[in-house]
Amino acid sequence: QVQLVESGGGLVETGGSLRLSCVGSGGTLRPLSVGWFRQAPGKEREFVAAITWFADNPYFGSNVKGRFTISRDNAKNTVWLQMNSLEREDTAVYSCAATTYTSAFHDASRYSSWGQGTQVTVSS
Repeated sequence: QVQLVESGGGLVETGGSLRLSCVGSGGTLRPLSVGWFRQAPGKEREFVAAITWFADNPYFGSNVKGRFTISRDNAKNTVWLQMNSLEREDTAVYSCAATTYTSAFHDASRYSSWGQGTQVTVSS
């Protein structure tokens, strides 16, 4: 089973940008879809974005649509989450996860492999 490793988190000011990476190790991400979720302290886990193997139709949560983009390079076994116009409400631990499903990406129970997460903190 492929292991997922996130990186790229950090501290950024409101309005800034960060790019998170999710790298598959010990195996290939073929033909998996990859999603990003986030969880802030005291809040439930929230779907952020997802992308299929063919990257044909990215999906986004309503809170990030228009500000975040998701992309992948299958040759590099990597998925990126580009986060622009960051807001304080985006502060959370961001985790990537892999799934064999190609729909209902918001459902965390459909994901079988999860990374350890990376902290994103947006300050005003």
